[in-house]
Amino acid sequence: MQSYEVLKEVLKTTSAKQIAADMGLSLSLIYRWTETVPQGANTNSSNNPLDRVAQLLAATRNQAAPHGDTRIAQWVCEQANGFYIKNAPALPQAQGTNLIPATNAIVQEFADMLYEIASASADQQVSATEAKNIRRRWEGLKSVTEGFVRAAESGHFSEDAKSKKADG
Repeated sequence: MQSYEVLKEVLKTTSAKQIAADMGLSLSLIYRWTETVPQGANTNSSNNPLDRVAQLLAATRNQAAPHGDTRIAQWVCEQANGFYIKNAPALPQAQGTNLIPATNAIVQEFADMLYEIASASADQQVSATEAKNIRRRWEGLKSVTEGFVRAAESGHFSEDAKSKKADG
């Protein structure tokens, strides 16, 4: 979904007038954000806020962060009372058709997280460092599970995938 489409959907349930008032912007600018931007048009002054966030992510891309500095996405998610989860890399076709190893990876991540929780709570308290380690394991579990779900959604665990592997 394009950013202008997201904003168009938002305006179906939220007053454009109220958004304009809350942000100190003109109503026409709010509506302009919901319009298709022609390819190659230089509209930096009226780019919608979602496009600006995407531009900020793009501006922070480098070798260490090929998708941009994810702290930006994390901050945006926190503003919506959520948490950013990076997508796991797609499973290669050869690995993706092996359902048992993919399932085992999720179970292992879950076990690692439970171990981290049990170890941290053994003394009836959880330190900031222990909480950070639990968070790291939790993010690992969510990432591995997301990779599994994406592989399943793209048919890597289906009969067709098994047939292709047998034929190849």
